[in-house]
Amino acid sequence: MKRTGPLFTLLAGLLLALFMLSLNATTGTKPASTSQADSPADKVSQSPTPTASKASPSPAPSATPSASPTKAPAPNADYAGRTDDDSSAVSVSLRDGRAIAYFCDGRDKESWLKGDVGADGSMKLTGDGGSVLNGALKGKSIRGTVDIEGGHYAFTADKAVKPSGLYRATATVRDAKVDGGWIVLSTGEQVGILRRDGKPSPAPRIDPETGAVTIDGQRLTARPVTP
Repeated sequence: MKRTGPLFTLLAGLLLALFMLSLNATTGTKPASTSQADSPADKVSQSPTPTASKASPSPAPSATPSASPTKAPAPNADYAGRTDDDSSAVSVSLRDGRAIAYFCDGRDKESWLKGDVGADGSMKLTGDGGSVLNGALKGKSIRGTVDIEGGHYAFTADKAVKPSGLYRATATVRDAKVDGGWIVLSTGEQVGILRRDGKPSPAPRIDPETGAVTIDGQRLTARPVTP
C-alpha cells in the first residue's frame, strides 16, 4: 500500500491536466499567461489622440474709412464793394457754384469776369484782355484782388441787399449798340460805364428800384446780373 499511493496521486494529476486541456480546446479560451495580443480597449488606449488642428485666425476686417463730409457749395448771394484805393468798384454774384463779377472805375476801365467757386469759397474768375479776379468768400464778405490792364487792385465786397448789387443793360439805340454795366453800393452810390459801339463813358444813373434808365432819349431797363 505504501508504494501505490504516490502512483495514484500522479495519475490523478495527469487526468486533471488532460481534462483542463480538453476543456480549453472545446471553449477556445486561452490561458491568460499565454495571451500575447492586446485587447481592443488596450489598442484604443494606446492609439495616439489626434491633435486638433488650429483654425487659421480670420483676418480682421479692414476698417472702412469714414467719408469726409461733403462741403456745401457757396450760398447764392450778391456782393458789392470798393477797391482798397477807393478808385473802383467790384461786384460779384454767386449762383450754384458759379460766379460772375464786374470791375469798374466809372470812367473807362471795366471788365466782366466769370468762373467757378470752390466748396471752400475760393474763386478765380477770368475776363477779356487777360483780366483775373482771385478771391475768397469769408463769412459775409469776399476779399480778393483784380488784375486788369497792368493794374493790381485789392478789394472787399460785402454781401449786398437789394437794390444793392450788379446790373446790366444792352440794346441798340439810334443805330448804335449800347452796353451798360452798373454797381449799386450799399450807400446808394452807383459806379458804371456805358459803351456806345465800344466807346466807354460814365453811365447815367438807374432807378435802383426798377432798373429804369434813359439813354439818348430811349428808356431801357437795367436788370440784375447772375451767372
